This record gives sequence, structure tokens and C-alpha cells, in this order.
Amino acid sequence: MTGEVKGRVEWFKDMQFVGRIEGDQCSVILGEGGISPMKLLLLSVAGCTAYDVVMILQKMREPITGLEVEISGERREEHPRIYRKVNIHYRIHGDVSEEKAKRAIELSQDRYCSASAHVKLSGVELTYSYEIIH
Repeated sequence: MTGEVKGRVEWFKDMQFVGRIEGDQCSVILGEGGISPMKLLLLSVAGCTAYDVVMILQKMREPITGLEVEISGERREEHPRIYRKVNIHYRIHGDVSEEKAKRAIELSQDRYCSASAHVKLSGVELTYSYEIIH
């Protein structure tokens, strides 16, 4: 996706907001009863890199059968309470080569994942680990 992206957040009720990206079919509830914007940021990073890793491993013709990406973040105490540290753990399922799994993750983190790049540019210490489950 290139070019301009437009979205809208509307106050729904109490401290709930509904967010939508123009042209997309889904919505997200932000705030009370939904997800906080900072937690959504973490999920965005996890989703971005998960997409990359699956795509890269498939292009490498590796027999990936599943992927879970766990993500955690530590935020600063002072405002703005941005993330200081983020850790990503990849759980790759299938008879995938360790060398190719590591390469796919590196390509995602160093070249393709725009969401990871955004948080790194804010000064986040981003670390990652992985395991392959045969």
C-alpha cells in the first residue's frame, strides 16, 4: 500500500471511540471496553512482522504450517508514555530451516516491517527471539 492513508476516529459513548480506515471493512473500538491506542500499536508491530515472516518463508518454499508472534513492551513513567523497550518472540511451526527462519525475521526487522521501523525511530530498544516447533 502506497500513498495517503485516511482514517477517522469518532467518539461513540462514555470513553469509547470507534476507529476506521477509509476503504477497509473493519473497525476498532478504542478506549474503555476496547483496546488502548498504545496496545494497538504493539499489535500493529506484531501483525506487520508476522505478515512479512510468513510471506518470506513461503517465498523461500519453507514448509511453514503456523506462526505465533508474542510481543511485550515497557513504557516510560513520564509523559509522553512511549515504549522504551519492545520484545518480540516468534513461534514458527513446521519443518522450517533454522537458518531460513532467522533470515526471514532479520529481513522483516531490518528491511520490510514499517511498523517496527516506526517504533525503532522513536528510540525503542527492540529485541527479538524465535523458536521452531517441528
